[in-house]
Amino acid sequence: MIRIVIAEDQRMLLGALGSLLSLEDDMEVVGKAANGEEAISLVHELKPDICIMDIEMPEKTGLEAAEELKGDDCKVIILTTFARSGYFQRALKGGVKGYLLKDSPSEELANSIRLVMDGKRIYAPELMDDVYSEENPLTDREKEVLELVADGKNTKEIADELCLKTGTVRNYISTILDKLEVKNRIEAITQSKEKGWFK
Repeated sequence: MIRIVIAEDQRMLLGALGSLLSLEDDMEVVGKAANGEEAISLVHELKPDICIMDIEMPEKTGLEAAEELKGDDCKVIILTTFARSGYFQRALKGGVKGYLLKDSPSEELANSIRLVMDGKRIYAPELMDDVYSEENPLTDREKEVLELVADGKNTKEIADELCLKTGTVRNYISTILDKLEVKNRIEAITQSKEKGWFK
């Protein structure tokens, strides 16, 4: 049985979602929250498999709650009216396993929950277009350096492989981090993978 917590500040929608999912033979709604703060408490208390979260809620938004639950076993699915790529990017960084729009057909939600339980990630197609249409700001040489970083090579190994000085490689890496607006190599690799920029 897939145990689910739903977080939604519109009561009618919260009730409707709960009823819909309870009709599924393999699903049980174990908790309902009206804001992000309650959602976090319920997830810690009830240990559900899935938490379905709206974005714009009082006290804590769905994205803030998802970020806080990132290391948790509970898989977060965002269900929102907002197809904004900024929200989507943040959801990806927050480790969200699904991002669906409220105007999707109801059976799509149940199917998405099952797919997420199987380890897949489900994102609304219109958002994927946004992500992949984003241009990679890195030059060919910077892409090459980042791919070697992703292969686990250190600065000296990259320098040897590309016939560069280690100082030059360090400069490339710091430029990559600046361009991608990330703090470290791991975030740079993660972001490039999420945006489909690696070959």
